[in-house]
Amino acid sequence: MQPQWWHWIVGGIALILAELIVPSFFIIWFGLGALVVGLLALLFDLSLPTQLAIWTLASLAMVWLWFKIFKRNVEKTRIGTADGEMIGEIGLLVSAVAPFERGKVRFQRPLLGADEWVCRADAAIAAGERVRVTGIEGSFLKVERA
Repeated sequence: MQPQWWHWIVGGIALILAELIVPSFFIIWFGLGALVVGLLALLFDLSLPTQLAIWTLASLAMVWLWFKIFKRNVEKTRIGTADGEMIGEIGLLVSAVAPFERGKVRFQRPLLGADEWVCRADAAIAAGERVRVTGIEGSFLKVERA
C-alpha cells in the first residue's frame, strides 16, 4: 500500500509535536520534510521510492540550512560552557567593588547567559575601570584590575 498525501501530513505534524516532548530540536526537520512530501503528493502522483527520496532530501536540506545559515545568525553566548572559560575575560566595572563589598562587572558579550555579573575583589577598584576575571566563587566572579 502506497502512503497517501494525508499520511505524510499527519506524520509530519506528529513529528513536529514529538519535538515538544523530546527537546532535541532535531525531529522538527523530519516533520517539516514530511509536510513537504505531503504537499507534493497532493499536487503530483508520486511513487513510494520518490516520496521517500523527497522526504530524505527535504529533511537533510532543512538540517543543513539550520546549521549553516540560520544557527550562524543566532547571537553567540557562552551558556553551558565550563566555568574555567570565564577566567581571564575582561570586563568593565559598572559599580565600585571593595574587599567586603560587592560590585558589578559588564562584559561586551554575554558570559554564561548574562552580560552583567556581581563581583568581588581583594582590593578596592573604582567604577569604570577594566577588570579581569580571576575566579568564580558561587554565583559571584572574583576580579582584579586588568
